[in-house]
Amino acid sequence: MAPSLTTPASRPDAPTALPGAGGPPGHPRPRRRRGSGPRHFDSAGPLAYALLAAVVLASVFPLYWTFVVASHGDNSVLGGSTPSLVPGGHLVANIRRVFDTVDFWKALGNSFAVAGTTAASNVLLSSLAGYAFAKLRFPGRDALLVVVIATVMVPTQLGIIPLYLLVTDMGLYGTLSSLIVPALVSAVGVFWMRQAMEENIPDELIESARVDGAGHLRTFLHVAWPGVRSTAAVLGMFTFMFAWNDYFWPLIALPPENGTVQIALNQLAAGYYTDYTLMLAGVVVSVLPVLALFAVLARRIVSGVMDGAVKG
Repeated sequence: MAPSLTTPASRPDAPTALPGAGGPPGHPRPRRRRGSGPRHFDSAGPLAYALLAAVVLASVFPLYWTFVVASHGDNSVLGGSTPSLVPGGHLVANIRRVFDTVDFWKALGNSFAVAGTTAASNVLLSSLAGYAFAKLRFPGRDALLVVVIATVMVPTQLGIIPLYLLVTDMGLYGTLSSLIVPALVSAVGVFWMRQAMEENIPDELIESARVDGAGHLRTFLHVAWPGVRSTAAVLGMFTFMFAWNDYFWPLIALPPENGTVQIALNQLAAGYYTDYTLMLAGVVVSVLPVLALFAVLARRIVSGVMDGAVKG
């Protein structure tokens, strides 16, 4: 009797096909159930683009309005029921009046010195402290980190009088050092860089460097620092911006003739009659360095903000 020709799929002891596996020729592939497997985000619709455009417009309009007012010859642009949105032709003349009214060059130099020094020192010292808190083991590490973070809860206004007495006793009152020394490192910067080290630098890399004979400083420079440069750029940008825009402490610690940009802007608006075209022309000049720094560091800032946002 000739043996029956049966396919493997027709035999009772044949294994069943796995879900998702290709079946015999001529048989359709089983459908993937909805909700299983990787999903892809749909492209943004018109409503999302309209919302983003509205956010961008709301963010850019104050800067544009400042430029418009600063480019007119008088305050007439602010009067009337329908103020003009078209820039005028007096921006250069108003900027010249700013430098003729106050010593704005000196104010710019003071702000550059203070903001640049504090930004560089915060990046360096906060990165070193963050590396120590994240990757080194020493007694009291966690308790010391809690103390550092707890200082953030102290309001700035509460420490103004002790800080004033301290810089006066140290002989720093009236000098730029009274602004630089208290801001050389910040608790926020230490915590920020500690989190960046903890999340972006595996412990195995640190251990491998130590096994190869690298010291702490060499391990920090060649292993830890390359992984957190983008985050450090964000910290430097924010520190520079906060120091550049600080008004309260420079108003107390510096005399008006040796002030920063914010003190100079206050002098432009201190008259009996406020010339908004003059004052906002000074604002335009004061904003340009921050915008230029952001343009230079834009790619690293975006990369630093997105670090840890996407995994896998």
